[in-house]
Amino acid sequence: MKSGSAFDKPRFLRVFTGLVYVFLFVPILVVIVFSFNSQKSLQVMDGISLRWYEDFFNDSTLRESLFISIEIALITMVVATVVGTALAIGLVRSRSRMAKGSNLLMLVPLVTPEIVAGISALLIFSQLGIGLSFWTIVLAHITFSISYVTIVVRGRLATIGIEIEDAARDLGASRLESVRLVLVPALWPAVVAAGLLVFALSFDDFVLSFFTTGEQSQPLPVRIWSMIRFGVSPTINAIGTLMMVVSISAVALAVMIPRFFGRRESGVKVLTGAEG
Repeated sequence: MKSGSAFDKPRFLRVFTGLVYVFLFVPILVVIVFSFNSQKSLQVMDGISLRWYEDFFNDSTLRESLFISIEIALITMVVATVVGTALAIGLVRSRSRMAKGSNLLMLVPLVTPEIVAGISALLIFSQLGIGLSFWTIVLAHITFSISYVTIVVRGRLATIGIEIEDAARDLGASRLESVRLVLVPALWPAVVAAGLLVFALSFDDFVLSFFTTGEQSQPLPVRIWSMIRFGVSPTINAIGTLMMVVSISAVALAVMIPRFFGRRESGVKVLTGAEG
């Protein structure tokens, strides 16, 4: 085959990329469009209306699930961000031989199928005799999210030399003060970005929530699944659109965070732990 064959030409690659984007985003666009349909139809668009959004906000059960999802995501964001940041600092600054192995272990939750994590959480709670509730969902989300925070903050921390902490200690600061007063402020963009990413992941997570949800306190993704079992309603489109807006807003804010702190680094690279 010649090196200049049609397969190798940029035109083919652009067409292929375009088809992939169409496959990924057209179904989402259909959901958004039909969430504004004035008729109870998932096939025929007949006018623009907000009736399905009104139905959502007028349904006390769905509102309760929305608030539960937000509460779970907020608690997960705070706890996972604190624990993940501390873990990242410990892994990067540690001089022990176990640090390299521990860094590799941080990747395990990211490559483990989420259904495996959900089943594992369910088995652990069952073996310990813990009834499924709001807090079992929170614990499962926190456990799954810590790795995301650790990897994002670790990538940013790797670009910060230990010299600034040594300089702080030379000026009289203790080890804890050098971390609190020097290192943590330098990590703020990555810490906040990681927290917002965790919020987005927790807010729309279904698998972990499904396996750790009890009879009460059902988050919104689980509530949607329960509704779909009895038929698809245009209200589902409205709920899905709102959830997507919340998640995209959180990720977009995470990408823009470095600019808010007056930093020049790429928000995408900070978020993916690739900065530097």
